[in-house]
Amino acid sequence: MFDTMTITKAGGALCGALLIFLLGKWGAETLYHMGGGHGGEEHTAGYVIEVEGGDDAAEEPAEEMDVAAVLAAGDPGAGARVFNKCKACHKLEKGENATGPYLYGVVGRPIDSAEGYGYSGALEEQGAEAWTPETLFAFLENPKGWAPGTTMSFAGLKKPEDRADVIAYLATIGQ
Repeated sequence: MFDTMTITKAGGALCGALLIFLLGKWGAETLYHMGGGHGGEEHTAGYVIEVEGGDDAAEEPAEEMDVAAVLAAGDPGAGARVFNKCKACHKLEKGENATGPYLYGVVGRPIDSAEGYGYSGALEEQGAEAWTPETLFAFLENPKGWAPGTTMSFAGLKKPEDRADVIAYLATIGQ
């Protein structure tokens, strides 16, 4: 079946492959090892990019936004296009809940008041009584940040114009 020479060749090939693997690993670590981490050595950057003001510069305060002006500039037509992001979970027909509550007449409607929808209770804890344009504006920016514990998994609409457009569009539904 197998003679001694064949077994010796197979064993030698296995040992040779292991030796090449170990030598390759050692060579790679020698070439690409950054060092440091032990004995008080510090990591140094390969190059430094200077930034105006550096790390010590105080952050500029965020510009105050005139929410009323942004909301007044809301475009229902553009909001209908932005609402496409919401269609997966929300319906616009009254009483037709999906993953999220229906949004028919949501602007001005009391919070947690869509018939037949089981809310998590996180919205009620915010103290707001109704979905005013300002409340919707804040909620749509970061739902989980505005109402921690909400089951709404949407990350939010970061652009103020998109939020204003969606609110303008929703204001035309059921009013």
